[in-house]
Amino acid sequence: MLPYVYQVTKYDPADRDQHGHYIGAEPTTSDHGPVEAAYLQAIAAFAEDTDVEQLTIREPQIGCFVHFGLEPPVDGYGLADLFPAGPAEFHDGALVPIAAGLELVRAMLRDNGAWCRLETEGAFTVHVGWDQYLYIGSSHPCDAALTRTRSLGLFPECLDASPYDFAPDDPAYVQRPADADFWARLHWTVSAHHTTFLEETYAANASRWHRLTRDNIEAVRSRLAPRAQLAVWPDLLTDVAAAVAALPDEGLVEIIWEDEDGQITSTVADETQFEAVTSQLASASSAGVVSLTTDERHPLFTAVLPDSDGVLRARWQTEPTPSDRNWAFLKTLRRGQVVTGTVTSIASFGVTFVDIGGFTAMINVPELSWRPLNHPSDAVSVGQEITAEVLDVDMVRERVPLSLRAVQEDPWPQVAQRIGQVVTGPVTKIVPFGVFVRIEDREDGFKGLVHTSELDESPGDVLAVDDALTVKIIDVDLARRRIALSHVQTSATSTEGQLHA
Repeated sequence: MLPYVYQVTKYDPADRDQHGHYIGAEPTTSDHGPVEAAYLQAIAAFAEDTDVEQLTIREPQIGCFVHFGLEPPVDGYGLADLFPAGPAEFHDGALVPIAAGLELVRAMLRDNGAWCRLETEGAFTVHVGWDQYLYIGSSHPCDAALTRTRSLGLFPECLDASPYDFAPDDPAYVQRPADADFWARLHWTVSAHHTTFLEETYAANASRWHRLTRDNIEAVRSRLAPRAQLAVWPDLLTDVAAAVAALPDEGLVEIIWEDEDGQITSTVADETQFEAVTSQLASASSAGVVSLTTDERHPLFTAVLPDSDGVLRARWQTEPTPSDRNWAFLKTLRRGQVVTGTVTSIASFGVTFVDIGGFTAMINVPELSWRPLNHPSDAVSVGQEITAEVLDVDMVRERVPLSLRAVQEDPWPQVAQRIGQVVTGPVTKIVPFGVFVRIEDREDGFKGLVHTSELDESPGDVLAVDDALTVKIIDVDLARRRIALSHVQTSATSTEGQLHA
């Protein structure tokens, strides 16, 4: 916040009643003459006192849906001569010389339909407010500019802050940047959906639409306006007749259509304009309707473009989607982190899903336990609170695999200490190359393989499942989690370490 802030108006403070309401004769519309010129000269004087030669456009707005001004908006919003390459040059972060900044102020004073904050970070601000109120902030007291402003017939007043200082909608919300993770997810999304649409909002109420394919994502990316808001949509454009049928009975909507040449056009319209707009759809190859109501807009995910150095300096916020909330949560996780969650479901294919604070993570069967399982329900149950370790954080597919066994003591080193022991256990499975025998007296006990070379005879001839077999533990492969057993290396009288299962 700058230390010196002045409200500059054409309204004499003496022309106010006891409630502070203006009762003078000065009109609230610009006279497009001496008073307007005085405002611009005052701003120039403050800029000179602050030693500012350039201004930065912040939070630009174009063509509000509802016009509250007393003067009608003009074609081009007063920007045509300032940005001849098109309105997309009127973007957040654009640098303009003082002369161009004064012309932007003129357009705002005349309520031409465009608005922005003009700032030089840490040094200078110009905000145009309601009814021709001007707010100028500076890092200097600007005594000469104050004298000049009074001599121009204007009335400066010192304030603590400008009422038009930027204030975020939700200070706690972490805005998702269009960074490497965003573009990787976009590539993945396009591959999954085949065709995806990107909405590029370069100023409030002003956007462009792009059809994305795997071949053109980077080309579209290179043409985006700096600091634009981005919204990724699935198959937005549909059959034209279906799109027309989707128009509401009343209210504002955005109508988007694509012609046979691939040109995408969009316009905001209400029920009084639907007939005129739909007549333009006669030659459209596809069209769609998007609600302007926040609760009814459902893009897949959103982001804001950072600057070329990767820093997100744009201050506006997108409306967070479920994917954006997932992104914000995933940014708090790291591999190896221990988390607590609640088992929400166990899928028929064996994956266990766990709520870890609003995000659903998953545990694959091998990560549920060090011991063999017939089904995940042998280790966990729905509604159970568990503690697990994060194995990975996949920002592209928005997946977090967990491991329950990683926070449990690994019993395999203890099994390795039993090499040389002789035990008796049940045969659990017969295979062409041998038999498996459980070497612990528990249902989830470890099993080892007795290779045919370690059996007296062919296993199919003399053994059946559940038969007891005395074996010797001859090897434990910790890396591959395998136990090798031998029957031929045992003797009929061996009893040490026997297990009767």
